[in-house]
Amino acid sequence: MFNFNIEEHKFKYIHFIGIGGISMSGIAELLNHYGYKISGSDREESDETNRLKSLGVEIFIGQKRENIKNPDLIVYTDAILDDNEELIAARELGVDVVSRGVFLGALMRNYKYSIGVSGSHGKSTTTSMIAKILIDAKVDPSILLGGKLDEIQGNVHCGNSEYMLTEACEYKANILNYYPSMAIILNIDEDHLDFYKDLNHIVATFIGYMKNLDENSKAIINIDDKNCEPLLSHIKGEIITFGIENEKADYNVHDITFNENGNPSFVVSSEKFDKDEEFSLSIIGRHNIYDAVAAIIACYEFHIDIDTIRKNMKEYHNLHRRMETIGFYKGCEVKTDYGHHPTEIKNTLKALDEHKKGKFYCVFQPHTYSRTKMLLDDFANAFYDCDEVVVTEIYAAREKFDSSIHSTDLVEKLVKNGVNAKYYKTFEEARDYIRSKVCENDMVLTTGCGNPDVLAKMIVE
Repeated sequence: MFNFNIEEHKFKYIHFIGIGGISMSGIAELLNHYGYKISGSDREESDETNRLKSLGVEIFIGQKRENIKNPDLIVYTDAILDDNEELIAARELGVDVVSRGVFLGALMRNYKYSIGVSGSHGKSTTTSMIAKILIDAKVDPSILLGGKLDEIQGNVHCGNSEYMLTEACEYKANILNYYPSMAIILNIDEDHLDFYKDLNHIVATFIGYMKNLDENSKAIINIDDKNCEPLLSHIKGEIITFGIENEKADYNVHDITFNENGNPSFVVSSEKFDKDEEFSLSIIGRHNIYDAVAAIIACYEFHIDIDTIRKNMKEYHNLHRRMETIGFYKGCEVKTDYGHHPTEIKNTLKALDEHKKGKFYCVFQPHTYSRTKMLLDDFANAFYDCDEVVVTEIYAAREKFDSSIHSTDLVEKLVKNGVNAKYYKTFEEARDYIRSKVCENDMVLTTGCGNPDVLAKMIVE
């Protein structure tokens, strides 16, 4: 097992390959704060690389072997393949090399109280909710987020306590590297099928993660999700369950209501509470109740005052790129979202459709060829809650071109399912089409985890 002690400074100079990623940039900033010499490379400039540069981190745009200047350790992201020039150079030089997942696991072990938030959906929302509460409660945790939160002016907070809060992503079985004192499992769904064989493989990986938890740990599990049930018998520490449908949950949610803006209020019952507790959210969507309850439980288990939790739940507003309003065009509200999985898209469209005033347009940028191909039928059934769908080119991300799948394949299936759908290759074409269609009181959502926020800004400009 790879070990990393923050205080020892055994690795004085650390280089990150793929430093512009949301997780990698956060880890790099945290280590820079702790006094390590940090450098890193990425394919292109971004807000994350520019922020790190402003903090004194040496940034290389483009990945070349000459960027490797005798670091003590190299951390690389999952998107980096074995033929990467920097990775090859590092191995030839005998530099210690670890993946982001392995390094994050080692980093977490430096903290007495580490909180890992896992699940196919809702990780960033739940983690940011917990972050807001812990900061307001003066806990001052170190935080790594998968999105940008106004309260910490970004995706990372360099705390000075024994607490660390991070998302614990299951991609490439990274969760098997984590040994948190508190593990939150929001849900388990089919995703990352470029790595996993099937849903059973994913569940088995989560079971392996649960086996990492020791007797003093706490596991907070959504037992409304049937895929989470097999995990329960493999947990050595305290099991804490929550649910809306399952009344036997340790924390049961009931009496859910929505105000005129679609914001939910709900009651949580638990033997751990002195009385039933009511909470209200300022974000829309029934699915966000699960995220909120997981955050409430995590903070309450760390003895945060219930009124502090309630206040911050009410004050919480979404991360950037989570149903975020970018602006207006001809009186039409233009939003963007990070949703890139059929389940996430369904939940978001349903929540927005229930409160639309005019027509509702969705522009979807599929993310990766493998996800688009393997979940094609699910995507074809995810867009019923909008009036029209525009599908743009697939965002390849870490993958090489795959001629066996194309955005038009999705459009054909959508049309066959009775959905009004069109394909436009470029953002410019999609922008022009949307602008030609929308009227006052309409709404547009651009969604995907590539760069659909860029398109939203183009529509508004």
